Amino acid sequence: MLTHIISVKSTSSYSCHSITEQIESFLDTSQQLEGVVCAFSQHSTVGMIINEMEERLILDLGKWLEEMAPIAQGYKHDDLHLRDNIPKDEPKNAHSHLRALLLGNHVSVPFKDGKLQLGKYQDIIMVELDGPRERSIVVSIQ
Repeated sequence: MLTHIISVKSTSSYSCHSITEQIESFLDTSQQLEGVVCAFSQHSTVGMIINEMEERLILDLGKWLEEMAPIAQGYKHDDLHLRDNIPKDEPKNAHSHLRALLLGNHVSVPFKDGKLQLGKYQDIIMVELDGPRERSIVVSIQ
């Protein structure tokens, strides 16, 4: 198994970042011809999806996530004064964790002849749900 870390620096609380090209570049340098690529987020407030990287769809996704897990809904995770051992700068971000649970934290894509087997409109997308931050995505080739 080969492993590589992709770093993504987000600039807003919600944003989507295609990491398809970085994964393709890693796959090219690996010289592997057939197998599976897995992209895994090391963060509990980031989602990983495969979908179309289209501006209006990204806006729709943000709206849907807001409807599914609105900010400041009295989430227990946000009762910071009741939690032990938290950093002083801990944010109230239960909504971000819940949104990440809806999306999942990894994707897997088969590859053949050294090429990802994505559909015409598919991209591998990291979804920032609690930015801005620097994020790390672990990519493995098997």
